[in-house]
Amino acid sequence: MWAVALRTLRDPEEAADALQEAFISAFRAAASFRAESQVTTWLHRIVVNACLDRMRRRQTRPTVPLPEAGPGEPVAPRDAMAERETRLVVQDALAELPEEQRAPIVLVDVEGYSVAETAQLLGIAEGTVKSRCARGRAKLAKVLGHLRNQSADANVPVTDVQVQQGRQLEER
Repeated sequence: MWAVALRTLRDPEEAADALQEAFISAFRAAASFRAESQVTTWLHRIVVNACLDRMRRRQTRPTVPLPEAGPGEPVAPRDAMAERETRLVVQDALAELPEEQRAPIVLVDVEGYSVAETAQLLGIAEGTVKSRCARGRAKLAKVLGHLRNQSADANVPVTDVQVQQGRQLEER
């Protein structure tokens, strides 16, 4: 159960909290266990639900980790501010998706679960996972399309019209 929580949340502290919540929930619901499946399957589902709940709560209050400073900085310069802005834009785009599309996309594309694992975790068919991912990706592509090929824009020559439009904006 620990491995499931850790793989889902990718944060040991969050995973520990989710696991604790899951086992408390399992203890409280033990009388309702119908023995239609194995106990481990039932517990697995409770752990996954606890992790998904924590992910949902975390998305309602998005946070961005502070960059590390000092001698541990990478040698190659990078634009940390742009990376943070991109991360926030992607989080906002994910938050706009309906939960039924967001959960499969997070599990498959972000957390790296297979379609079969995601289907089992969410309790839906594999085809449903695929279709929800496809619909969600299509929506994300529209919202995040401006993030593609940003470096290609640097090679595009600026036209006289664009220069004039820029001057007009500066005057305002």
